[in-house]
Amino acid sequence: MGWTRPGLSSPLRPICDLRVLDHFIKEARDAEVAMKSCREGCSLSESVSVPQTTVDFDVWEKKNGLDQAHEVQSGLWLLQQALGLLRTSVTNTALHSHLDNSIRNLLSINAVLHSLNIQEYTPPASAAELEGTWRVSSATDLLQVHVNFLRGKVRLLLMDAQACQQDVS
Repeated sequence: MGWTRPGLSSPLRPICDLRVLDHFIKEARDAEVAMKSCREGCSLSESVSVPQTTVDFDVWEKKNGLDQAHEVQSGLWLLQQALGLLRTSVTNTALHSHLDNSIRNLLSINAVLHSLNIQEYTPPASAAELEGTWRVSSATDLLQVHVNFLRGKVRLLLMDAQACQQDVS
């Protein structure tokens, strides 16, 4: 027996609650702040490919859901690769927990996308095969891209996910 009254819309599914994404964004910002205050043992060993974070809303709205999901998933994959490389090149142990959290959160976002029945992403053989990327060579730039990607394209995809739309019947 449920606790809802007839005529009231049901609450959003927990995986659609954007407060979870907001928590991930806060943790990504914390990592960025920690990186900015790091003075030693916190550099990226080589430049990495990252997703574009700018969103042209007219172009985004015209894309179908599958294309939007693919763009977000490829961006998440790029960020996982880049943060993994950063994690191995950083010797500052205080930053390790921030980077571990960031990588775990990206994996959680992928799990959420899977729960929303978004087709599983198959990464390319190399990042060079992906469109809409650019390269960064500093750890702070990488972490800034991470925050902006979560705030932008990931949020847009989750807000518009079909499984998260409330029934208005």
